[in-house]
Amino acid sequence: MDLVLNIFKIILGVISVLAVIASKLKVSNWWVRVFDFPRIQLLVMATLAIVLFLMPFSSFNTFNLGFFALVVFTWFYQARKIFPYTIVAGKEVNHDKTSNPENEIGILVSNVLTPNRHVEKLINLVNKHHPNLVLTLESDKWWEDQLTVLEEEYKYQVKIPLDNLYGMHLYSNLELKDTKVHFLVEDDIPSIHSTVVLPSGKPIQIHCIHPEPPSPTESDTSLSRDAELLIVGKNVKDADLPTLVFGDLNDVAWSRTTRLFQKISGLLDPRKGRGFFNTYNAKYLPFRWPLDHIFHSDDFVLRKIRRLPSISSDHFPIYIKLKLKPENEQEDKKEALDTEEKNWTEETIGKANPNILTI
Repeated sequence: MDLVLNIFKIILGVISVLAVIASKLKVSNWWVRVFDFPRIQLLVMATLAIVLFLMPFSSFNTFNLGFFALVVFTWFYQARKIFPYTIVAGKEVNHDKTSNPENEIGILVSNVLTPNRHVEKLINLVNKHHPNLVLTLESDKWWEDQLTVLEEEYKYQVKIPLDNLYGMHLYSNLELKDTKVHFLVEDDIPSIHSTVVLPSGKPIQIHCIHPEPPSPTESDTSLSRDAELLIVGKNVKDADLPTLVFGDLNDVAWSRTTRLFQKISGLLDPRKGRGFFNTYNAKYLPFRWPLDHIFHSDDFVLRKIRRLPSISSDHFPIYIKLKLKPENEQEDKKEALDTEEKNWTEETIGKANPNILTI
């Protein structure tokens, strides 16, 4: 048994160390970038390795001591990455309990999983929470036909039914103006860009995106995803209107790309200090991380945020309600990029050879 535990300890330690090395590599290969996702799981693995190192059967010779120190370092590295999303961290967005329906917007985002046929579960959630905007991802013509029941209440729609897992539908009970559909980087991966008019008459700019993930079944690299996020970030950084960016970003909040997206755009993440809100994978508890996001400018305060029950997709839906701040309370929190970040941004966008640079 001691031999088995020692081998298990070494395996956990090696994976923990390799994951940190991979995270520091500035390459876009999927088999490197995949280590960005399971930081919670990697922290658990490092914790188990440390516990096994401290068990009576472990001996501390020079090699083991050095290896133990490396594993402890990986524990702190992973903990530092995910700490902002724990409930003990500081909140990036303030919560406001006071209601002001004229200046509030509720959004429900759901990656429905194209072959999923439990549309009634999504419709029930829409009827329960009454969001102003409903964004579906991976929705094809079948899903479009089933969701026609929403159209009486949600009179504004943007429909992009596709059979390639990148279909997208937006339903709104608020007026949509100047709506555009772009294929920013890939010719078959759309995004929706529009202006929503609140009941008060104030306009809000929205961007709905679903970039391609780095994976052996979809894209060999993260280049397409990274470029799309960075293009959107650059376009919203000087926006004149309050801004929302939401969808399935196929990236986690703590990755280099998403953190740089936030830094470029100046958008805030309401999950910070409130929890992970892991939306993927809904089917396998040990392998969950936050892939579906709602970022917003500092023009808003948070009314509520919820991860909703499963609709039999591989993603949980997520719901948020935001309230527009009075204009005299709004701030500009954009950070300046350093030279390395600027160069990496421009290099990444250039390598992706995007179709559109200005939204």
